[in-house]
Amino acid sequence: MSSSTYDVVAVGNAIIDVIAQVSDAFLAEENIAKDAMSLIDEARADHLTARFTNATVAAGGSAANTMTGIASFGGKTGYIGKVADDDLGAQFTREFRAAGVAFDTPPRPGTPATARSLIAVTPDGHRSMNTYLGASTLLNPDDIDAGLITAGKILFLEGYLFDRDEAKAAFVRAAEIAKSAQRQVSLTLSDKFCVDRHRDSFRHLVAGHVDILFANEAEILSLYECDDLGTAIETARKVCPIVAVTRSAAGSLIVTHKDTIEVKAFSVANVVDTTGAGDQYAAGFLFGYAHQRPLPECGALASLAAAEVISHMGPRPEQNLRALALKNGFRV
Repeated sequence: MSSSTYDVVAVGNAIIDVIAQVSDAFLAEENIAKDAMSLIDEARADHLTARFTNATVAAGGSAANTMTGIASFGGKTGYIGKVADDDLGAQFTREFRAAGVAFDTPPRPGTPATARSLIAVTPDGHRSMNTYLGASTLLNPDDIDAGLITAGKILFLEGYLFDRDEAKAAFVRAAEIAKSAQRQVSLTLSDKFCVDRHRDSFRHLVAGHVDILFANEAEILSLYECDDLGTAIETARKVCPIVAVTRSAAGSLIVTHKDTIEVKAFSVANVVDTTGAGDQYAAGFLFGYAHQRPLPECGALASLAAAEVISHMGPRPEQNLRALALKNGFRV
């Protein structure tokens, strides 16, 4: 296997996040499904944007958030995702490069617009997303930079890409390139409803192509259509070398073919916004794994990053994660 320039290279939906604090009554009034990601059209996106007063607007997208987290730890990352040649696309590119992530996918001229996710955060810190995928789903196999993927130790893919055939084809192409170059492939299932929509495809992918799987409890239960977490974990460990299952305040489980490692959650004085918790968990884990840390330490770094991001609004770290890790006694 040739040497690597990047710790992790990701393929994902390039999205601008519009985040606002709202009441549960607002969710009911706007018929927003709590704790879920719902796909919407541009008209609905314009309507919700107008109603999201005092919103935070920042570059986002699940895999993109993970790459900025790894960069904050001091890791080297690259990203492939599609934006439009518009103001939001330019903002995404500026913010992403400023975060230290290599991003050179050409913007797409004309319509549709750059993707945006309207994220409603209720007083309990839970987030509910309405996402207009726009240009992000027009990522296609021709956008997959084989040189960038083979330059990374690990390829990271987000399940949301499965919502359109062209993007799904790009996703599969990226995995094939990584495997042929003897790189590791990691996948986040993204959302329970995403799993519900693409269960058979995800099962096939996990069993045949994925080395590291990230899921929360609801997602892993949906993937294997069972009500018992232990049963889902036993199924997963037979087909995937490493499975990380997040359990909110209960911490997480790291599952291998032989072992189950329990990882405690870092305590958070005040949970403000859970947006990006899973993304930053993956960032801490993948940073540790790319730097050959033992799995319990990978899990602890993951928990640290998740705790940082849920302590404030927005899906990306406000503190430098490398400095935070050093402060907490980690070797980074």
